[in-house]
Amino acid sequence: MERVTLRIPKQQIEEVERMVDTGEFPNRSEAIRSAVREMLNEQDAEARDENRPWAKV
Repeated sequence: MERVTLRIPKQQIEEVERMVDTGEFPNRSEAIRSAVREMLNEQDAEARDENRPWAKV
C-alpha cells in the first residue's frame, strides 16, 4: 500500500473522526479509502453510461 499525505479542512476531518468514534469505520485511513473507492466506482459507472446513451434516465 502507498502512503499519501493530504490536507483536509478541519470540519471534514472532524466528521471523519465522528464516523470512527461511532464505529462506522475502524480508523481514519479506512474511512478515506472507502470514500476514494466510492468516488472511483461512481466514475466507472459514469464512464459505462457514456458508452450506453440509451441507459440514461
